[in-house]
Amino acid sequence: MLTVMLAFTLFAGWGCYNDAVIYPAGDFTGEVSFTGDVIPIFNADCNTSGCHNPGGIKPDLSPANAYISLTTVGYINTGAPEESELYRWMKGLEAVPMPPSGSDALNTSIVLAWIQQGALEN
Repeated sequence: MLTVMLAFTLFAGWGCYNDAVIYPAGDFTGEVSFTGDVIPIFNADCNTSGCHNPGGIKPDLSPANAYISLTTVGYINTGAPEESELYRWMKGLEAVPMPPSGSDALNTSIVLAWIQQGALEN
């Protein structure tokens, strides 16, 4: 019986591999990558529903166009990150929170941290 339990434990441990990074909820303080952390948020919530994609509602948050769309039109304010239009929409401080299904606190914290870190195209 002990051998079976040990074998099961080893198999379960080796069989469960997950390379996703899990961030704690609340204020995000880690280093944020635009392509690794911010674009996946846009891909999940913003540009796949036909809203913020090429030819859709501005800003275009598709991977190829998001950085230029956000930084050249004034959606980002690195001098006062919490006043950034992108953050304010995600936080629900504008007419409708983005995404319309409701803002995710962790995603909003990651985007705010990216802006606080200089909104780099990294």
